[in-house]
Amino acid sequence: MNFDDVILGRRSIRGYKPVPVPRGLIEEILALAMRAPSSMNTQPWNFTVVTGEPLDRIRAGNTENTLAGVPQSREFRTGSAFAGQHRDRQVGVAKQLFGAMGIARDDQEMRQDWVLRGFRQFDAPVCVIITYDRVLDGSDDTPFDCGAVATALVNAAWSRGLGAVINSQGIMQSPVVREHAGIADDQVIMKSIALGYPDEDFPANAVISTRKTLEEASRFVGFED
Repeated sequence: MNFDDVILGRRSIRGYKPVPVPRGLIEEILALAMRAPSSMNTQPWNFTVVTGEPLDRIRAGNTENTLAGVPQSREFRTGSAFAGQHRDRQVGVAKQLFGAMGIARDDQEMRQDWVLRGFRQFDAPVCVIITYDRVLDGSDDTPFDCGAVATALVNAAWSRGLGAVINSQGIMQSPVVREHAGIADDQVIMKSIALGYPDEDFPANAVISTRKTLEEASRFVGFED
């Protein structure tokens, strides 16, 4: 694919084929992602790539804790609840996804099942957990740089025929993730990325989220009309 095809064609994948992803292909994708820029070349990111039984244990622990009402323990700040136009966009994509999946507004069972899919990393065969060096904790540059590498990762995956979705629910129960993925104490868990071959028959995979217009998002200063 050329660059435009990747950027314009990529979409978040929430349904995957139960097909293993070769380690060599994942290493190729990570190597591409690590070309992302970082503040003063700090390259704060690290990747823990989980599959098989360890990933199944994370899925089970996330789900059990969530259903038992264990408070979330994400290791990064989430801020206050969205409001205004940001809330509108959040609700908008939820409506798109629920519509595609045929989940009615009052169908609490299916709505809960959808939420739990996130805690199960959308049943993807691979989960990439992005962490950063704890010694850098407190720097706003560090999570910014991790966002850059995450974007590069999902685009690199798409260019190689894989789908992905950046996922916060998968690391909400951080002690579970730390235990079963063997993440060291000198790392802060930032995000998880579900990764695998897209199931083209999964309805939500066809959803393309609406985007702000260029006019809404940008200002040009000092240019001649």
